Amino acid sequence: MRRPVAFYAPLKPPDHPTPSGDRRMARALLRALAIIEQPVELASRLRSYDRSGDPLRQRRIEALGGRLAARLLRRYRANATPPRAWLTYHAYHKSPDWLGPAVAAALDIPYLLAEASFAPKQAGGAWARGHAASERAICQADVVLALTARDATCLAPLIAPPAELRRLPPFLDPRPYQAAGAERDRHRAALAARFDLDPERPWLLAVAMMREGVKRHSYLLLADALGRLRDRSWQLLVVGAGPARPEIEVALKRLGPARVAFAGAVLEVALAAYYAAADLYVWPAVREAYGLAMLEAQAAGLPVIAGREGGVAEVVRDGVTGFLTEPRDPTAFALAADRLLADPELRRAMGLAAGRFVAEERSLRQAAATVAAALADAQEIRAARR
Repeated sequence: MRRPVAFYAPLKPPDHPTPSGDRRMARALLRALAIIEQPVELASRLRSYDRSGDPLRQRRIEALGGRLAARLLRRYRANATPPRAWLTYHAYHKSPDWLGPAVAAALDIPYLLAEASFAPKQAGGAWARGHAASERAICQADVVLALTARDATCLAPLIAPPAELRRLPPFLDPRPYQAAGAERDRHRAALAARFDLDPERPWLLAVAMMREGVKRHSYLLLADALGRLRDRSWQLLVVGAGPARPEIEVALKRLGPARVAFAGAVLEVALAAYYAAADLYVWPAVREAYGLAMLEAQAAGLPVIAGREGGVAEVVRDGVTGFLTEPRDPTAFALAADRLLADPELRRAMGLAAGRFVAEERSLRQAAATVAAALADAQEIRAARR
């Protein structure tokens, strides 16, 4: 029997009930492992996330992590097929991995990190304990898979040979989005009837949780930018829900009557139809790690307008699959949107390029090959480090 990989996502487990890009990427990693026929065990559902920088809460989570790691070790040592490797997805100072380093070291199995990040400025801050734990984990890892160039730059100084830092750009399975795109007319007619949208006007689409903080900031910037395009013909369809929804709705409704439709929360399996039915994806992307929704939109054939922040340039090819504007600049954002609204042929060309980009460079199968190579090489690296 092939030994499993122990998988752990300290920020949010892949079966968490609240949707997010982080949860979707965790699930995508599990699908990549399934493609290479690698058995997986969800090692733990412990969430080590501390939003507020509470030292007491962090100490309690660390202590709980130590107890759970010890429990896992007892179980693995009693099991005839312990894990062949440990893979942690998205560990950083606010949600460090208190399990994987201890278990992997005790079992002498490879330890891999995907989408780890390291921010030196957090060394003496409110998350100093998590920052130190993340630094130790990165230094222990045999292979670190960085999703963005920005992360890779910060991680590189911590990774000494024979350990390796590799790139795993954000990815997804394009097939559901391609299938939805092939039935665009049907999806567009259904959504037009449901939300009283005019199928003859261009539809803008935004998909994001309505949380306080950066998501709220992005929505308010979007309202500001689109307010500068009142003379253009367009309608905006918004997919998302959350505690900041009342304020966001007020801001967007100021754009005018019959301009905006709110879909609320939409199941992940139903999202492809929304992307396929729209004409242009718009998102200011304030402090966005990379923005998986923008990759989903392109997979369905939508061009994207986004702010050039964080790792957004990893998922949108500026001038090819859409436009990236100066961060948090509503005027620049409005100008880019105006250009694509005024030019249907350019929208179409960029949409076709977007679909090709995802299919050829950001597909699940490509990611699966990268993960397979990382697992195989991590075994050799672990042996060399002994």
